[in-house]
Amino acid sequence: MRKYFFIALIAITTFNYSCESIQDEVQQDTILRYPEKAKDMNIYEVNIRQYTPEGTINAFIPHIDRLKNMGVDILWIMPIQPIGEKNRKEPLGSYYSSKDYTAINPNFGTLEDFNNLVKKAHEKDMIVLLDWVANHTAYDHHWAEGHPEYYNLDSAGNLQSPVEDWTDVADLNYDDEKLHQAMISEMKWWLTEADIDGFRCDMAGMVPNEFWEKAIDSLEATKDVFMLAEWEEPKMHDVGFDMTYGWEFHHMLNDIAIGKANADSVLAYLEKDAKKYDSTAFRMYFTSNHDENSWAGTVFERMGDAYKPLAVLTATVPAMPMIYSGQEAGLDERLPFFDKDTIDWSNLSYEDFYSQLLTLKKNNPALWNGAYGGDFQEINKDQNSSEILAFRRKKDENEVLVILNLSDSSQSFVIDKKYTGNTYQKANNPKLTVSFSENQEPLLFDPWSYMILTKNSLNTK
Repeated sequence: MRKYFFIALIAITTFNYSCESIQDEVQQDTILRYPEKAKDMNIYEVNIRQYTPEGTINAFIPHIDRLKNMGVDILWIMPIQPIGEKNRKEPLGSYYSSKDYTAINPNFGTLEDFNNLVKKAHEKDMIVLLDWVANHTAYDHHWAEGHPEYYNLDSAGNLQSPVEDWTDVADLNYDDEKLHQAMISEMKWWLTEADIDGFRCDMAGMVPNEFWEKAIDSLEATKDVFMLAEWEEPKMHDVGFDMTYGWEFHHMLNDIAIGKANADSVLAYLEKDAKKYDSTAFRMYFTSNHDENSWAGTVFERMGDAYKPLAVLTATVPAMPMIYSGQEAGLDERLPFFDKDTIDWSNLSYEDFYSQLLTLKKNNPALWNGAYGGDFQEINKDQNSSEILAFRRKKDENEVLVILNLSDSSQSFVIDKKYTGNTYQKANNPKLTVSFSENQEPLLFDPWSYMILTKNSLNTK
């Protein structure tokens, strides 16, 4: 099982040292391990192909400074391996059809380029996750010729796709124990050759948990890693994953934007999720990602004017928020999945918005991830509309109040009496304060508006 802490004892002794000298040389340091190291972090998905006109690793690297200044902690890099040519979905193919696990797509650059990316991120105290596709390979992966036993074959002995319309990838056979070791070896290569910090594992639930348990234990023996599963089941945490997707939460956000769900839906979901997952499990919430953007639509198509309060929600409930490439620039187009396009960076219209959210989370322990954050408590639900979601997160002396109007009509909000007499800072402008009196008039909220209030914020980072 994963160990989150260990004590490193270093003792240097020689015959000439006195007892006092020996004590001076003994150091006892607590070294943080994942997931605790990521307790206050957020995650940003990098689409190398679409990020710049060049679509290369080197062209992305200069953006790391900007992302660090925005408050990004984790860079999740979409697959950068060579893409299969056999059965390719034209013109350029899917990132998730890997022809060689331990190589770089020449259209993106070289291993040296990627090492420079990782080095630059580490210099900025950021961590790098590489997207990993363990469930399938391209049809022309070298295993297809050399190790056909690694694949699930049809009745005629041919490679077959895991899902009907995934015609460009071949399904792997995890009944073969040798495949387990081969795949683990490919993953460890990236730890030793590129010094990455972990993996985002594509369609993780389609791969047996027996494999993941062995793989994560083996990776941990090489380096402490952070592991994200693209799946939504508690069992993923049992085998060592640090974080899982909040797909159901995401779909609920889309429903809120079109009036099919409300604040009650959020409260019911969070209560259910808290019972389903252990408090040590990190959950990842988002308003967009590469799949949603390409196939379901941009956040503006799906969420319209609800976009900002729903983004606030992902950053303030008990979870790690994720931002997709270009959201800080107001990405308002569907990036093609199998072709080249370029994100328009001419107007970083949402950069300040995201920077404020990420700073808010970092500076307020009440908003940290999993068990490291504060308790979630709804505020005065009985006296307010089901369109108003109001809650408090509190940890020790740090307190954050979040009030959101999740509707396209104006709403009033009545504060709970136990908050009277308290003074809070407005998160978007700490110089402005809000005090609640005993005879407090209801607060009025415009459609899709919100308020974030803080108290005793550390403001030290």
